[in-house]
Amino acid sequence: MNERQDHPERVPGVNRRDFLIKAGAAGVLAVGVGQVTLESMPSGGGAPAGSAAAPAATHHGHGAGAGPGRVAEVALTRREPAAGTAAGIEAFRDPLPTPPVRTGRAADGVDQLSVRMRPATVRLHSQLPPSTVWGYDGVFPGPTIEARRGRPLRVTWINELSGVYPLPAVELPFDENADPYQWDRPGREGVQPRVDVAALPPWTSVHLHGAFSNGSSDGWAEDAVLPGNGQPAEYSNDQPATALWYHDHAMHITRWNVMSGLLGAYLIRDEEEDALRLPSGDREIPLIICDRNFDTDERGGLTGTVLHKTTVMRTDPLRQVRSFAGPYTLVNGIVWPHKDVRPRWYRFRMVNASNTRPYDVRLVTEEGQPVPPGTIFQIGTDSGLMPAPVDVRDGFGLAASERADILIDFGALAGTRPRLRNINYDPGPWPDFLEFRVGGGRERDDFRPPRVLSRSFERVTEASLRESHPELPERMVMVTPVGVGHAQQWEMARVDAPPGPFPIDGIVQVREKDGAVTTWQRRAWKWYDPVQFAVESGSWERWRFLNLDFSGWPHPMHIHVVAFQPLSRELYDIEGFQSIDLPGGGIGGGTAVPVAHQETVGIQPYEQGWKDVVNVGAGELVDVAAKFADVSGRFVYHCHMFEHEDMGMMRPFVVQPKEVLAIARAMEHETGHGH
Repeated sequence: MNERQDHPERVPGVNRRDFLIKAGAAGVLAVGVGQVTLESMPSGGGAPAGSAAAPAATHHGHGAGAGPGRVAEVALTRREPAAGTAAGIEAFRDPLPTPPVRTGRAADGVDQLSVRMRPATVRLHSQLPPSTVWGYDGVFPGPTIEARRGRPLRVTWINELSGVYPLPAVELPFDENADPYQWDRPGREGVQPRVDVAALPPWTSVHLHGAFSNGSSDGWAEDAVLPGNGQPAEYSNDQPATALWYHDHAMHITRWNVMSGLLGAYLIRDEEEDALRLPSGDREIPLIICDRNFDTDERGGLTGTVLHKTTVMRTDPLRQVRSFAGPYTLVNGIVWPHKDVRPRWYRFRMVNASNTRPYDVRLVTEEGQPVPPGTIFQIGTDSGLMPAPVDVRDGFGLAASERADILIDFGALAGTRPRLRNINYDPGPWPDFLEFRVGGGRERDDFRPPRVLSRSFERVTEASLRESHPELPERMVMVTPVGVGHAQQWEMARVDAPPGPFPIDGIVQVREKDGAVTTWQRRAWKWYDPVQFAVESGSWERWRFLNLDFSGWPHPMHIHVVAFQPLSRELYDIEGFQSIDLPGGGIGGGTAVPVAHQETVGIQPYEQGWKDVVNVGAGELVDVAAKFADVSGRFVYHCHMFEHEDMGMMRPFVVQPKEVLAIARAMEHETGHGH
């Protein structure tokens, strides 16, 4: 296990406090947008007398950039959240709700469904005042939509939203002496909400995350609609059984629209899944997880108003804002709920719908101990069933937008109250987010996890990929440190090494695992830079993601209309990458010496399925074998931290039939550009 990754204290210049400060750093905003001043902050910032410290954690996982296979131990020393952090709400007071289920109705030879976006008033906890949200069909989370593989579903997403924007957004200057940190406290702390966010209209674009749909139905971020309009989409559902999720994807404002409530689950069923006879009905339960914050009144009482609260970490030389993370975890729209279960097997379809926060999930007993072996298994990843169950009693990663298909046997836990706990390095002030209340006695349950889940699954390896696709297209994407600006997403092309001297802006040299040095040149990184990646419909490609930052939460990288398998996860010494002051102003970046391979981290068993999100930690180079759907259109890939996506870590690519691309390539000398 690599010490540099496991313990940020051992990274030069990074300790646990520095990590927590930097984790999720979102970026540079235009001067004058959402400005706040030190005078608007109350003096001091410590927790009230008598409050307990947040639970201690020893990092082994996603929190500071380690590989997702390494998780943390989080001790729980109290029954309720500490005063001054998430006080005022009783944990596990309210029952877990299950979102309503909707299916299409046959009309004109195709299943059809209309979903209406409406404002709603909901109770997110029985001890909270009502909250105003936006919801699909007026509920939060939206209804779980169920479809069958190969049976198209035509959905019209109708915007019937009205009224003022339901989510106040505040930005506080960072108080380094605050204890707990500002993001772990409710309330706006005297800062007025951003007027530009308050003025936003209900402008929405719905994306079905993980779906293999043509570009016209993918929810292009700039093709958003205003109230009174509908967004038609046709989902072919031509993919294996899995759990997808739908959410808003409007350009620049996704983080606020989703936090306002625009999200829901979408399940695809097929015959392979049916044959397994997995727990179903009231024993198959979606768990849509997200963290939130709430505003407070003049007395410090929680108002129920959902609050987007971030901190301005620094303004010189560039303005840096930490991504949103909140002290309250909601499951299916309720803060810290409980679920009554019988002592039988259950199936849970888990979605991390948070803006940024990663969850390393572990099922623990009432005493905080791991459950017995054979109690909890993962059977599916983002894009379908795994080949065989994986015992995950030690925990499994769930980065932003990742999904996990989980089986739990409560038979061995009869009469107890086990909990789901976030054992991430930065779990927030209260890591336990769902309590199960298992009935006593014994019940007959003939179900056993099948030894084989997906008989159609084939594991892709480096050797099999090279043998089947010797001329495989390769895409290199690098994520830069915040010091270059905000974290940027660079599309790179392999070039001959320039004469130097180094560093040179946009030039990154990599000493690969075999010792060879490759040179890469930045070709694009801004949203409006010309498209660089053109993909053949239905083709295989290799995509490589290299994270050049040394701290902060890993980046969950998502590619639209694709399922991929992670091939390798390698750790690199990235200290050779440096920020550069550019002539005429601005900051660039490049390598003074090549970033160099250190060791193989490996792909964890619970990652070895079909996925559409991969977590890339500090200093990691992750290769994936991507199988693109047989569709066409203009799509995007991006970091799935919503703040990062909104602030420029998103790039377009096109998918076209190979015959069309052949014509385009033949004309490159005439058009003066190509892919």
